[in-house]
Amino acid sequence: MSGIGEGHSHPIQGGMEQRGPLITGLESVEEIVDEVRRFADEHPDLEWISGASYNSSLVPGGLFDARWLDRAVSDRPVVLRGWDYHTLWCNSEALRRAGITSDTPEPEMGEIPRRDDGQPLGVLREWGAMDLLEAVAPAADIEERLAALTDALGLFASYGITWAQDALVEPADVEVYLEASRRGLLNVRMNLAQLADPRRFPECLPEMVAARDRIEALGDPLLSANTIKFFADGVIESETASLLEPYCTASHRGMRVWEPDQLTEAVTRVREAGFQPYIHAIGDDAVRCALDAMEASSHATTGAASRPVITHVQLAAKSDLARFAQLGVIANLQPYWAKLDPLMTVLTIPRLGDERAARQYQTRTLIESGAHVSFGSDWPCSTADPRQGIAIAVSRTTAAGDPSGGWVPEQIIDIETALDTYTRGTAYQSFADSEAIPGGRLGSGFRADLVWFDRDPRECSPDQIRDLKVVSTFVAGQLRYAAGR
Repeated sequence: MSGIGEGHSHPIQGGMEQRGPLITGLESVEEIVDEVRRFADEHPDLEWISGASYNSSLVPGGLFDARWLDRAVSDRPVVLRGWDYHTLWCNSEALRRAGITSDTPEPEMGEIPRRDDGQPLGVLREWGAMDLLEAVAPAADIEERLAALTDALGLFASYGITWAQDALVEPADVEVYLEASRRGLLNVRMNLAQLADPRRFPECLPEMVAARDRIEALGDPLLSANTIKFFADGVIESETASLLEPYCTASHRGMRVWEPDQLTEAVTRVREAGFQPYIHAIGDDAVRCALDAMEASSHATTGAASRPVITHVQLAAKSDLARFAQLGVIANLQPYWAKLDPLMTVLTIPRLGDERAARQYQTRTLIESGAHVSFGSDWPCSTADPRQGIAIAVSRTTAAGDPSGGWVPEQIIDIETALDTYTRGTAYQSFADSEAIPGGRLGSGFRADLVWFDRDPRECSPDQIRDLKVVSTFVAGQLRYAAGR
């Protein structure tokens, strides 16, 4: 079939996870602490220990304590990212190096949970808080990041992915991609979304244009930088997603990263510069603000600006769902998240309440409205394996088959639609359908971005879809992956 598109990913971060403590999937604080201790003992000369990504639902409220990590390592900083990459858990030495104390004020665009005595607990939420620590942490060198990217793209190819959106790129990441292109390390097509930070915008816009120009000058058909990433809010599990009504567990409605007028102005600026705006919006207020910004900037359709994207769309008002089709806004969804796992039952549903929780991830509603919908994973926040996403899209159940009949079953889609959303849907997002040699479909004259499965997924149950084998993957007719090689 046509190669699969990955509409939302973070390849460098995903590749880097394998270079630190292997904490993904561990099922208790004790297991994480033991793994950090093992890694620290095996790397006695490493100045900082960094890893990702832990399961935030393992402790109440996702509030992890620095003292737990101190039991593993107390003389060197330890910094772990949560599954959502909007949260850090660190030990006391890391807090000390960053100068985060009881006197540290709450940062703009961030939150520092504290103990009863005012001391920082050990968790930092959102960019404004995480930046305090990352400002003093050493950055990985370009060779290590190149190796991480190469590993990630190899993983993509093994899953049948032939195009992917890197959904958060900063200047140092641009240099990694440029060097990867020069060395011929890219084996799938990549589009970069440079980050628009409200603390630096619009001053950073000329840098973004220059980075796009440098990438275009390479003339590499596997690399583009047509997109600008915005965060409208945070995540529900940390109570930083922006909601129209207060959380059930708090008196507030979350956090807006940009105020509405500010977001509209910024989106207009990037669209007028010929970029595709790509907005992270989790809460229903954030989705509305993002749609308002897209509507106000709809006059700007030069280049990639004609196909704006809102990614996640976890919770949206009914009236706003209809606006995606009306405004020509692409909804990039993560089908793997639409299930009753511990993250949903322990952290998400208690914060939203049953009525709002049942309105999450309205995939079928969006598709039937006529909106353009694409799929992605947000890897490494969850698995990059599209087979897992397809299995949930067509069942809304966990791998164990829970709940019977599916969670919010009216949002289940059929297998043809799921495959179409991963292929033609992502091809539309990436403008591949409008190229001289278009992608996203099988047919004469289309580009040979292909995946070969051992069975026809249209004839498989959800469990069988999860177990499909990728025989080989081709990009532009060239073999990029073969099973057993």
